[in-house]
Amino acid sequence: MKRYILSALTVVVTAVAAAPAVQAFEPTLSLQARRLEQLDTQSKAVSNIQAERLNHLDAQTKAVEDIQAERLFHLDSQSKAVSNIQAERLNHLDTQTKAVEDIQAERLFHLDTQSKAVSNIQAERLNHLDTQTKAVEDIQAERLFHLDTQSKAVAKIQAERLNHLDSQTKAVR
Repeated sequence: MKRYILSALTVVVTAVAAAPAVQAFEPTLSLQARRLEQLDTQSKAVSNIQAERLNHLDAQTKAVEDIQAERLFHLDSQSKAVSNIQAERLNHLDTQTKAVEDIQAERLFHLDTQSKAVSNIQAERLNHLDTQTKAVEDIQAERLFHLDTQSKAVAKIQAERLNHLDSQTKAVR
């Protein structure tokens, strides 16, 4: 691009510098024709320079658009990657939460099972104590009955002895 602009400027400067030399060799051309030719040359050089500048600006615009498109693609890729990472983190947190909930449920189940086992053991112990108490009460009732029976037997024996002594006493009198 720079070369082309420099070449065009060189042509313009050469044309301007060569114009007096051309005048000396071409006496037949009129002054207006030479000026018109010089203006045409300058106009063509300016048109070429403007066209080159326009091409250069178009190329820059396209390069900027390509860079912006690439940046947008890169930003989209980063956004997708961030979204994927966040989704993966959320999934991981959900998995951890579920694992913790499962562990807590298992612990609660275990505690419930232990509580039920303790309740069953205590109920069994209470039942055993009730059975032992009833057995002791039965034994004590049996002993009391036995003692009552012995007391009644002793009282009967004593009553019979007393009757026998009374009979002996009456017989002696």
